[in-house]
Amino acid sequence: MKFFELKEPYIDPAPYLQEIASIDNAWAEATGRQDKIKVQREALAIPLRGLRKSAIGDRKRRDVHESRWTTGSMKYPKARAFLEAFAEKQNSILGRAKIVCLPAGKQVYPHIDQGEYYRVRNRYHFVLRSTAGSWMKTGDEEVRMKEGELWWFDNNTMHEAKNEGDEDRIHMIFDMLPEALADEVFSAAS
Repeated sequence: MKFFELKEPYIDPAPYLQEIASIDNAWAEATGRQDKIKVQREALAIPLRGLRKSAIGDRKRRDVHESRWTTGSMKYPKARAFLEAFAEKQNSILGRAKIVCLPAGKQVYPHIDQGEYYRVRNRYHFVLRSTAGSWMKTGDEEVRMKEGELWWFDNNTMHEAKNEGDEDRIHMIFDMLPEALADEVFSAAS
């Protein structure tokens, strides 16, 4: 496959699902994704890391490389620890991260993640829950991700996702910058 790669065949999703379930109204705290991003309008999100707003300056949001933990991420120490450990294992710098719920029968519409931020980063999906398997298409390739799997995919190519199951589909989605590109990326950003 050109646009997908299975990075980890199984990581126990239970601790992360329990962490989400322990937070009252976890999916209602931040609605920016569905309110502001048309192709994401059917998805709910818990932002863990976001762009550093103070670094925007005269750049477009999609060109801002600097990111930070959100205030709300403090409620998710297990998710934070997982992200930090995986970034270290990949010799990469953690970028933006979120936990995303795609309700039954809903979809993420076809799109390409554009901008300098996305051009240099790797995008990952850690499948926390998906009873029917998580269908995703990138370019001309399709996969059905299973619970506990962690996948890389090329988000610089047209992609889309659907929840064909009858329960919520929950993924931890995050970006990482290879350490080897850090000097080039952050010196160009300043």
